[in-house]
Amino acid sequence: MVKKPHSLMGVWLFVCICFCGPVKMIIFVLNKTIKKTYNMSYLFKPTSYVPLLDLQQTELGISKIKDFFQANLSSELRLRRVTAPLFVLRGTGINDDLNGTERAVNFPIMDMGDVRAEVVHSLAKWKRLTLADYKIDTGYGIYTDMNAIRADEELGNLHSLYVDQWDWERVMTAEERNVDFLKSIVRKIYASFLRTEYLVSESFPQIKPCLPLEITFIHAEELRLLYPDLSPKDRETAFVKKHKAVFVIGIGGKLGDGEKHDGRAPDYDDWSTVAEGGLAGLNGDILLWNPVLELAFEVSSMGIRVDKTALLRQLELEGKNERLEMYFHKRLVDGSLPLSVGGGIGQSRLCMFFLRKAHIGEIQASLWPEEMRNECAKLNIPLI
Repeated sequence: MVKKPHSLMGVWLFVCICFCGPVKMIIFVLNKTIKKTYNMSYLFKPTSYVPLLDLQQTELGISKIKDFFQANLSSELRLRRVTAPLFVLRGTGINDDLNGTERAVNFPIMDMGDVRAEVVHSLAKWKRLTLADYKIDTGYGIYTDMNAIRADEELGNLHSLYVDQWDWERVMTAEERNVDFLKSIVRKIYASFLRTEYLVSESFPQIKPCLPLEITFIHAEELRLLYPDLSPKDRETAFVKKHKAVFVIGIGGKLGDGEKHDGRAPDYDDWSTVAEGGLAGLNGDILLWNPVLELAFEVSSMGIRVDKTALLRQLELEGKNERLEMYFHKRLVDGSLPLSVGGGIGQSRLCMFFLRKAHIGEIQASLWPEEMRNECAKLNIPLI
């Protein structure tokens, strides 16, 4: 169990955002809270790891990947870039509560009567509001650079306090609410992955391409039946090791054994609508085989979003009907939000994969337990 943070955390957070710059200083303040929690960090230790790029080459690679990939993603999905918030008002239902247990970093706004704001976890619901407010046409959408702070993250090779991703959302029709359409969107994103991998290999010949030409699709229930004695994560590892690039469909609802493959909030992805083959779910994760860490590596969580029927069903299933009184949920129920498909693609994760890095701290500046820094130094993993 994680102990509650110091009561003054919100005040210090507000001061730091106003006067010190958002990302660096929020992370600094969070470190004061982390010292009050139990150590839950992890570290995968690759054998004989040697970085293929030095620090300067790494920074150049990060810049190339980010510029190239977002241009390709925009072209493939017909997305235009928009500006996104770092924080939203608490109690509006706009913030993403991820698996439903993570605490959002929050602070009082003095000039608004001490109403509290929350640093975003992601922009899943904000983007759908923006599609409506910007009056985006069907078949088109938006993307943005999303920066978040996740104070309850278990820190390690794949997870940081600081989260950066391309958040995207696209308007769709009711007729497109099916698995075939979902797969078509996944294939477009994967095509951008392939082109980016080629750019990296051309820029840095020591990095060899490893992605297959096609991505493999499997439902979480099919995965469970294929590996009935393994945990969900071990199932992913076994299947992705074989196929190298996989989209796992139907994440969030209970499977045939009464357990979920993984958690999802009830009010953005549609994980309950029965679709192809009688299996539930219109969402999923893109997983790539990471040759450095030798594991299934999630780079994107995405899906067709809930319509009114799916929202009401999922709130009931999760015992969250009180959310219907929130601003976002009222707008969805009254029909003023468009049907959409969307997701997030991890920027640091993608750079970590393409540049063959062993730790996300080789890509982004964040805070890590001192023990982890010391161990990474011994393993020749240079954390920024």
